[in-house]
Amino acid sequence: MKSPHPTKQRLLDAGLAMLLSHGYNALGIQALLEATGTPKGSFYHHFEDKQDFALSVVDQYMTRVHAGLDACLSDKRRAPLDRVRRFFEQTQQSYREQGYMGCLLGGLGQELSGVSDVFRRKIAGCFTAIADRLAPCLEEARRAGDLPADADPRRMASLLVDCWEGAALRSRLQGNAAPLTAMLDFYFRRSTETV
Repeated sequence: MKSPHPTKQRLLDAGLAMLLSHGYNALGIQALLEATGTPKGSFYHHFEDKQDFALSVVDQYMTRVHAGLDACLSDKRRAPLDRVRRFFEQTQQSYREQGYMGCLLGGLGQELSGVSDVFRRKIAGCFTAIADRLAPCLEEARRAGDLPADADPRRMASLLVDCWEGAALRSRLQGNAAPLTAMLDFYFRRSTETV
């Protein structure tokens, strides 16, 4: 895949940090331009408007998410459940490095899903894509006997993403990893137990 133009990449990188810390509505294009030393015309050369820009930031964010999923889920040296947990542990590490600002998807989803169908559909599609990538690894765990035989890997993957997003919000509120760690410990302990 072709790398974005350096100016576009600089705007996207700065936009991710600004969207995480301020949200969409508080993101000012002028502040973004000043932070990146970019002329206004260059912004509109690469993006139609603020919405197009934010959606492009989400796309870049998802490219990174998919790269993380690929790296963790394809590591056949680890058991399937270890691979899934490893993805979330690496995501948790990223959250720590960003100051526990949480998940871009969750933040934008909470802010915009009630007022923008475009963002609601985009964010919902991103969450579905993540769950779809996790489900085959959970199915592999079920076939290996690491999950109950009657487990539904697709449903479990969707629930895992939902639980993670709730824990990411709590982590942001508390400014630490405790909710993320507690959620992973609970989920991975419970999913291997037969009830």
